[in-house]
Amino acid sequence: MGRRALRASVKVPASEASLTAREVRAVTDECFQPSFEGRVGVEAEWLVVASDDPCRPVPFPTVQDALESVEPELDGCRLTFEPGGQVELSSSARVGIDAACRSVQHDASVARAALARYGLDLVGTGLDPLRPCRRVVDSPRYRAMERYFAHEWPAGASMMCGTASLQVNLDVGLAADVDRRWRLCHALGPTLAAAFANSPIQDGRPTGWRSTRLAIWFALDASRAAPVGSGVPGPDAWERYVLDSRVMLVRRASDCYDPMTDALSFRDWMHGHDDAGYPTVDDLRYHLTTLFPPVRPRGWLELRMIDALPDPWWQVAVAVTTALVDDDEAAERARRAVGRTSGLWHEAARHGVHHPQLARSARDCFAAALDALPRLGVDGVTRDLVGEYRDRYLSRRRCPADDQLAAWAGTRADTASAAASERWPAPEPAWT
Repeated sequence: MGRRALRASVKVPASEASLTAREVRAVTDECFQPSFEGRVGVEAEWLVVASDDPCRPVPFPTVQDALESVEPELDGCRLTFEPGGQVELSSSARVGIDAACRSVQHDASVARAALARYGLDLVGTGLDPLRPCRRVVDSPRYRAMERYFAHEWPAGASMMCGTASLQVNLDVGLAADVDRRWRLCHALGPTLAAAFANSPIQDGRPTGWRSTRLAIWFALDASRAAPVGSGVPGPDAWERYVLDSRVMLVRRASDCYDPMTDALSFRDWMHGHDDAGYPTVDDLRYHLTTLFPPVRPRGWLELRMIDALPDPWWQVAVAVTTALVDDDEAAERARRAVGRTSGLWHEAARHGVHHPQLARSARDCFAAALDALPRLGVDGVTRDLVGEYRDRYLSRRRCPADDQLAAWAGTRADTASAAASERWPAPEPAWT
């Protein structure tokens, strides 16, 4: 009997199998356990490229060999690989901005040195600008995810294999502040996305978006990638989002995951499915790992809307994001600054800070963050970096995406660039 038939053949009465409302709420409430210790976590992703030819595909076994040998040298970061071979360093939760950034900075330097011995480098950008997307990490989860997205959302291949982000993880907050921090993170999202947009090129050509990575996310299954509604308290909104989102994968065994190509919400699955039976608490917990909104609660608040950035600018994004959420005065100023931009997700992705309202909110938020950083004990080096970023980009209504576009404009007649464009013609973007 196959694994698919095995699960479906075990018939359990619905009254015994169905999750109860209390069990569901207990699981979703775990994502909002109150905490505030000034902890900061960073999840930084990078593309791996050949130093002498960024168009050339990089053999993934070489990357694995280079990096797995240096894992004992890492300063507390967990090293993992995304489906397309992107390298991710995830710091442990550290108290304070400087401690979190130092950990990632150290471990990125270790990784970069190891890769350099193989002629490879780490590149901080939100989307691979030249190479075609291809999955190189083989796992049951990634195989099933690939099939799930291919069924209805072709942009899923780009998301899995060609994008990279910077994620900032912060405390949920004390009980009285949980909903305020949740709402603020959502309201800040478009401004942060615009201020740090860094993915304007795909297949060797500009896409018309400053953050194509974010546009790709919004071209996916909206039930799992769109922002969580913020019109009701965070735990209520999250429970509704979890139940209404579609089931992506059904786990048949530890090494067998089947994509759910039926349009089945988790709420409907709780009433039973001919093939998948009834979900368990473990199925619900796993379902949470397949949801990717720009602000995701996981026992902490994970802000996922920022493109991957090169050194040293990723540290600026960590510092500014943390200051605006953790410092009470900066949070209040930020709340006022983003009052008219909190829903401008698509405008942020397309225009970045060329959008006048987003440009204003970004400048005001940076001013609030710069005032807050000394109160948070952040060192002078980091504060100077934030000021330098403001002067280089926001004061001129620019973002890192504009650097990429300027470089493209200066080299687009170059033979190598022309060859790349001919080899990988830009597809019609599904997200327009």
